[in-house]
Amino acid sequence: MPPACRVVALGTLLAAAAARSALAAAALTLTPCQIEHPLRLSVLAAECGVLQVPENPAAPEGRQIGLRIARVAAISRRKQPDPLIVLAGGPGAAAIGFYASVAPAFARIQRDRDIVLIDQRGTGGSNPLECPEPEELTGPPSPKEIAAAARSCLASLSARADVAWYTTSAAVQDLERARAALGLERINLYASSYGTRVALQYLRRFPARTRSVVLDGVVPIDQPMGAATAIDAEAALGGILRRCAADAACRDRFGDPHGDYQAVRAALRLSTVPISAHDPLTGEDRSFEFGAAHLASVLRLLSYTSEYAALLPLLLHAASAQEDYAPLASQYLMVERAYAQSIATGMHNSVVCAEDVPLFADQAIDRARLASTYLGTRQLDGLEAVCRVWPRGAVDVDLRAPLHSEVPALLLSGSEDPATPPAYAHAVAGAFTHHLDLVLEGFGHGQLTAPCVDRIMAQFLGSGAVESLDASCVRAVRPLAFFTSRNGPPP
Repeated sequence: MPPACRVVALGTLLAAAAARSALAAAALTLTPCQIEHPLRLSVLAAECGVLQVPENPAAPEGRQIGLRIARVAAISRRKQPDPLIVLAGGPGAAAIGFYASVAPAFARIQRDRDIVLIDQRGTGGSNPLECPEPEELTGPPSPKEIAAAARSCLASLSARADVAWYTTSAAVQDLERARAALGLERINLYASSYGTRVALQYLRRFPARTRSVVLDGVVPIDQPMGAATAIDAEAALGGILRRCAADAACRDRFGDPHGDYQAVRAALRLSTVPISAHDPLTGEDRSFEFGAAHLASVLRLLSYTSEYAALLPLLLHAASAQEDYAPLASQYLMVERAYAQSIATGMHNSVVCAEDVPLFADQAIDRARLASTYLGTRQLDGLEAVCRVWPRGAVDVDLRAPLHSEVPALLLSGSEDPATPPAYAHAVAGAFTHHLDLVLEGFGHGQLTAPCVDRIMAQFLGSGAVESLDASCVRAVRPLAFFTSRNGPPP
């Protein structure tokens, strides 16, 4: 059977299995445990267990994999029966680690509801598809090197995983099995970034089991991620620099932040810069050639949050006006490694190579426009290089089909999101009869920790409706002020 036909057949099989009214509830025992912050900053009490599920949902007697599940108990003894289940992004991030890093944002919800965390298959404690990382993170790999690394990763995983079964379609069935094993009638979902795709497909399959959804950094239903990432990232950076130019303190300190950005890009197009930078994580000095690819990485990752974005005018001005690239290089070393450690690369590959990259051929991709951005075509070329090697897995035939739902939905976006701009949420909002679509001005990717959002989410889950929700506080929310020196924002 040709590969394309095989994917459709597998997707049809999964869709038929998911459409059954109930899945067998496997045994799940939860015992006291502790959840640790990824940086070991805090420890949270929880109950943990492992749910065995078939790696191939269409072959229930075949290889089994364990899903790591944790439940953080509600404070109230009269808790609500429908917990909040947290779905992490990436693809490739683990829900338990994600929750541990942002737990205070869920404190209001935890007063009345359990928080349930399920590491999606291929992440965290659920048979993680982690690829060996290169020893040095000081040079961008070529497409040929990317493909070689993908082959090496596949070889390292082959004994314990068929990577074709680590897609959204299988994860949705896992979520339903976990719900049944926990004895839950209905659930609420909080989903971040890629996790919104999982939430939307679960909602399509099991609408009667879903009480409400919070979609934070919404991934569009009908288009693949990755094809327009460079354009979205460029637009977000432009918004950040315009916000600096409109701010008196930032403008007085740096003059023309967009000019600094263009000057740095132009300089690095001509040649790399030898750097001896202080590694923020190890404390050691690192020497390497800082070039356009390093700049692209640091610009993109610092744009994700308003806290990091507050550094960008300062870093770009130091490089442009003083030819001091060390601060940019130090940030590169920190954020690139942190991102690599938070994502299970193999699981990421399994999702994008089945669900996104195959659709690139049908997209009107303007490579000239991509090339004009700071990311250029590098990410697109890298994804295509991986997916020429990586097996193409099972996809539900209706994964991209229009959705219509009566389940209430709260959609959250940041105006300067480099990955999922507000337009994506606006498009998905039309799928919901009852929805509230909020945009936080000046914020980046993921609004969970932004001021007042925790209050809005708690009110939403409390009522299970958007019609009476008071979200007026978002109008007063402001991102962190720009750093005008290494000491921070002006007083």
